[in-house]
Amino acid sequence: MSQPLRVVFAGTPEFAAEALAQILAAGHTVPLVLTQPDRPAGRGMKLQASAVKQLALQHHISVAQPLSLRLDGKYPDDAAAAQTAIAEAKADVMVVAAYGLILPQWTLSAPRLGCLNIHASLLPRWRGAAPIHRAIEAGDAQTGVVIMQMDAGLDTGDMLLTDVLDIAPDDTTASLHDRLAAMGGALVVRALADAQAGQLRPVKQPEAGVTYAHKIEKTEAAVDWRQSAETIGRRVRAFNPFPAASAQLGAEVIKLWRATVEASAHNQPCGTVLSADAHGVRVACGDGVLCVTELQRAGGKRLNAADFLHGFALTAGQCFEPHTAHKSS
Repeated sequence: MSQPLRVVFAGTPEFAAEALAQILAAGHTVPLVLTQPDRPAGRGMKLQASAVKQLALQHHISVAQPLSLRLDGKYPDDAAAAQTAIAEAKADVMVVAAYGLILPQWTLSAPRLGCLNIHASLLPRWRGAAPIHRAIEAGDAQTGVVIMQMDAGLDTGDMLLTDVLDIAPDDTTASLHDRLAAMGGALVVRALADAQAGQLRPVKQPEAGVTYAHKIEKTEAAVDWRQSAETIGRRVRAFNPFPAASAQLGAEVIKLWRATVEASAHNQPCGTVLSADAHGVRVACGDGVLCVTELQRAGGKRLNAADFLHGFALTAGQCFEPHTAHKSS
């Protein structure tokens, strides 16, 4: 590698931490990391540092956690301190991955090579906050990673590099996330090498095919058994690990972690349990049958169907609520 670049890195979750790890492994200098403030997490709701902050501290990298980067916003002191830190970092480029804050123009213009974003979709499809979830939920056959030159729009910048990944029939957001995170880290390292060599070739995004991956809300967790088994099955996979698809049976809210889809015909009301055994809990849907193979009671552990049924009496003929906007536990 020629002279390493000075990279300011902005990111928060595991997806971003994987990219930071690969940038460091490639020999680039990271004088500053921007990440979200520590948040309460876990059963004790203790403040917990983001995955990116934890990795940065392990490598003795300076960390900034502004509440906002808008100099004219609600937290101007935070933004001003971040502006100073970025200026002092003397970065060649900023790399952004799932950071969680809007970057104003002063941020985009600060490094001489601008800001590169790692986005987990095949732009312009699934711009926005939850591209991995929405791709699975929609039944897309492929997804991928785009390294994008950031501009002031929402994921509207020019594309620099793209890599494609097939979505497997049993992929969950968790499994797809891990493969895309590794792909994103490798691809941004390639982009940094191209930037060093002056070989970045920006390509404008097509105007056709734009879709938005809106943020996942907890209220989406509730299963509507009137939908087809195929649709529900995709949502079970898309909402694993968050917010976890869930169904109401009497006073119980049960999370559904894994399921398979059967094209079987039935004549039962939607939500009716057709059978419940070690192979799974088969539930009548608007079209077809969903066989749930991993479940969880409130306060309990995720269990395969056999173990779940040992501790929970669930028999054919019982009926989940067809659709209830319950609160997922």
